[in-house]
Amino acid sequence: MPRPISIQLYTVREQMKDGNHAAILKRIADIGYSAVEGGPGYGLNAKEFRSLVEGLGMRISSTHAAKPTAENVQQLIDTAKDLGCPYTICSYGAAEFGSSDAIRKLGDHLAPLIARMAKAGVTFLLHNHWFEFTRVDGVLPYDLLISACPGAAFEIDTYWASNFGAESPAAMVARYRDRTPLLHIKDGNFVRDAPMVAAGSGKQDFPTVVAAADASLLKWLIVELDACATDMMQAVADSHAYLVGSGLGSRLKPAARPRASN
Repeated sequence: MPRPISIQLYTVREQMKDGNHAAILKRIADIGYSAVEGGPGYGLNAKEFRSLVEGLGMRISSTHAAKPTAENVQQLIDTAKDLGCPYTICSYGAAEFGSSDAIRKLGDHLAPLIARMAKAGVTFLLHNHWFEFTRVDGVLPYDLLISACPGAAFEIDTYWASNFGAESPAAMVARYRDRTPLLHIKDGNFVRDAPMVAAGSGKQDFPTVVAAADASLLKWLIVELDACATDMMQAVADSHAYLVGSGLGSRLKPAARPRASN
């Protein structure tokens, strides 16, 4: 079944700066994206940003936010609710995944915070880079994290999950399928520091990757390019066209868009 398509706005960070955010969001909606992964910024608070996005016929699928702490967890909950999205996400650095002890310490820290967010109706997800898929003493770091934090859940970045070819992205998605409601769709040649390309133009086998997810849990395919070998907005459009054309993703229906006022 095709999944709705969102875009991580980090992809278009250069295009959106200097007051161009509204125009770029409109271009994204015109391409046919159903949602964006983003949050307050551009001089807008969470409610204002949500109003802008929803005024273009899209929604906010998810938001990346600060690392949760006992001091900021209520703010993370409130922001997610103001954005109208159920998922708040963050990433951690290589140091937190560099040893078994560090990973277990992170899990112990996150467990009560994840439980508090879940009680408030917000799902916390970890977003990976390559080091979360660099084995520690032969064990995948996420396996160690889950042992310390059974409530851990993930937004798997399918490109970084390859760890530059050391792992199979589809196998990693399958391994954590019961904890993964979001997939980052990112393509390239699996070479460190090389720029990304439009989805479907690189080495990723996205039909296999998406099929490895739990169909009953997977909610969004989220396009992201950290950097691009070609024009970024063209890659954004081409990625969407690939996902729709391959039957993996669905296009925002024109009927779902608000009519322009006279």
